[in-house]
Amino acid sequence: MTRIVQFKTVGAPSAVAAAIEEQARTQGNVTALVVPWESSATTLNMAVTAVKSDGWAIEHTNLGTITLTAEGENATRVAVVADPPDHAERARLAAVFDRFARQLQTHLAGTDSVS
Repeated sequence: MTRIVQFKTVGAPSAVAAAIEEQARTQGNVTALVVPWESSATTLNMAVTAVKSDGWAIEHTNLGTITLTAEGENATRVAVVADPPDHAERARLAAVFDRFARQLQTHLAGTDSVS
């Protein structure tokens, strides 16, 4: 796995997770969902997938993970980690995930720099 970005933002992990889910819905080509069985009281893990639908069939391809860690009362550390691409289609999707991660950082932390 490769870390794409890490930054700190304002808000509790649950509020940040909701903002990330909304950003994914707005973008339209990825989904981001909290994985409760991989989360704890102070850390939320989110799975990010690419979604491809064909009629009733829906295919989800794992792109990576977002870990939200509470830092104080109203701050969250966001770490975005990509799954390694294992074939040509995944390599193309890795670029989609990278763009999504950088847009999240700009939207939530207001910066393009990694902190």
